[in-house]
Amino acid sequence: MSSLISYGTGETSEAPAAITNNGFWPAVDPAAFRDAERVDSTVTEARVAHALRVALADVNLQLADWQAARIDDGAATAEEVAAPGWAAEGHYVLLYQRALYATAMASLLERYRDYSATGEGDERGEAKDLAADDYRRDARWAVSEILGERHTTVELI
Repeated sequence: MSSLISYGTGETSEAPAAITNNGFWPAVDPAAFRDAERVDSTVTEARVAHALRVALADVNLQLADWQAARIDDGAATAEEVAAPGWAAEGHYVLLYQRALYATAMASLLERYRDYSATGEGDERGEAKDLAADDYRRDARWAVSEILGERHTTVELI
């Protein structure tokens, strides 16, 4: 009888299935998300999928009125929406993907904060909080750009 115990991540080598979207926006590929955002194998496929699904619901809700207006204009998908003259092809899909990925990354960073009680662990946790804030900002900016709004809101007090 062998005393060898195999430890691993519990992940399979198969690529995870794409997450179906609402038909207007494209499906989300968890493997592409991992690659683009450098998410390593310490984050399980289930957690990545959950973060992406929550981000998808959040971003889709923020863009629901814009999407309805584009559908009323005759576009069946985001790819069919004419980009501004200065923008590259796939402009809206690229911004949507940025909003989705940034929202999911912020969520993952917030939940994977170090539990160490040492000062070093606290510093790493604070750095992750700041990074999560940056990702949330990136998501807001991407949604604002899709909506045609400025990045800043100024109010006279």
